[in-house]
Amino acid sequence: MGKDKLKRFAEIDTFSNVLQLDAGKAYKGSWNTAFFKNSNPVVLELACGKGEYTVNLATMFPGKNFIGVDYKGNRIWRGAKTALEEGVDNVAFLRIQIETILDYFLAGEVDEIWITFPDPQPQISREKKRLTSPRFLDKYKLILKPGGHINLKTDNDGLHVYTAEKIAETALKLHVKTEDLYHSEYANEVLSIKTYYEKKYLKDNKNINYLKFSFS
Repeated sequence: MGKDKLKRFAEIDTFSNVLQLDAGKAYKGSWNTAFFKNSNPVVLELACGKGEYTVNLATMFPGKNFIGVDYKGNRIWRGAKTALEEGVDNVAFLRIQIETILDYFLAGEVDEIWITFPDPQPQISREKKRLTSPRFLDKYKLILKPGGHINLKTDNDGLHVYTAEKIAETALKLHVKTEDLYHSEYANEVLSIKTYYEKKYLKDNKNINYLKFSFS
């Protein structure tokens, strides 16, 4: 592991807005009241990477609490540090494997989920690793409030098609579907937040797919 990574891992241990592994379990069922000290809605960004979406959403919506979830601490470091430097106090980062999400949130505790540019896991043998596979959707259904939305932004056409198919197969409610977000009617301020990787894709003239759906 490089020196920079080791330094970042050591530094996030001191960040008040980062919870690693079992530390986050203490807030299951009380994220808003015990951690954020308010009664505001809780929004997750899964596979948050550097946390650009998490921090930007938190800045836009001070009346909501945002939690970026990822396992790679050296990436989380960037978003967590930015939030601390800029005084964005309605944001936290949870360093866990997303497979274990049910250990950290009670049924109906989450108001909305964002999944922005996750690893598409294109190999058929890795379907269960896709963050929109039935295995993960079942977990989201438990922690989301009734009517809570899931948002998927991806440059990967295959993952977009796969997710749309799962939405149809399981009779979920589809609210928005577009294969070219920035040339559609849906490119609003929130959806126009661009992650590090998204900026690279756009420079290569890659289309950005977007889906918004719910379980009811």
